[in-house]
Amino acid sequence: MIFRPFYYFDTGCASYVFGCATLGKCAVVDPQARDVDAYIEFATAKGMRITHAIDTHVHADHRSGGADIARRIGASYCLHESADVNIPITPLQDGEEIDLGNTRALVLHTPGHSPESICLLVKDLRRGPDPWFILTGDTLFVGAVGRPDLPGHARESARDLFASLHTKLLTLPDDLEIYPAHFAGSSCGAGMSGKPSSTIAFEKRWNPLLRASVEDFIEAISDVPPKPAQMQDILRRNRSSPPV
Repeated sequence: MIFRPFYYFDTGCASYVFGCATLGKCAVVDPQARDVDAYIEFATAKGMRITHAIDTHVHADHRSGGADIARRIGASYCLHESADVNIPITPLQDGEEIDLGNTRALVLHTPGHSPESICLLVKDLRRGPDPWFILTGDTLFVGAVGRPDLPGHARESARDLFASLHTKLLTLPDDLEIYPAHFAGSSCGAGMSGKPSSTIAFEKRWNPLLRASVEDFIEAISDVPPKPAQMQDILRRNRSSPPV
């Protein structure tokens, strides 16, 4: 498997390119509009073609490059089927497996940060049948969790997020690596670590929100940072095609 994070330290964001060099297929997850050329050039240099551009949710803090990648190279632009967009997408369903040659990504629908949020559980068939890592989007961060207030109905969303964490993520193997969409410097959660990766076991031990009761969890994540500047404009642009 080829796996390459792209870290944006000015905004605390992360994008990922991963896939199968043997069969030449890869995906880019949470791509930013400002770096579309870099993703395509990296994939090409490794002998791969981007077949899937995937957003773990409709982003509110930066312009997505997913639709642009789809237009430019014919990749599938993927979001969960519940995403509120008018962009042509390939809708993803909970439990669906994305075929990237010897690399596979299982879609886990994890609503809470937003209704359409997903995580991607990734395995390398050449390494073995068990999952290697999970891209957690804005569901689980290192030391924190996603904010629930962006779509409104914060307490209901926080309850959904608690359920997603405890039924979908914390039941996964302890040694599983996690790679979130954000780290310190982002406004998409409070208390994030500057370290951009972790494991399920480490978060179970050291992330206090994962040990809280549901009511304590809801109260704790109600204290969120200010919403991203230009949030409504960014959401509008990410939901629309062509960009406006």
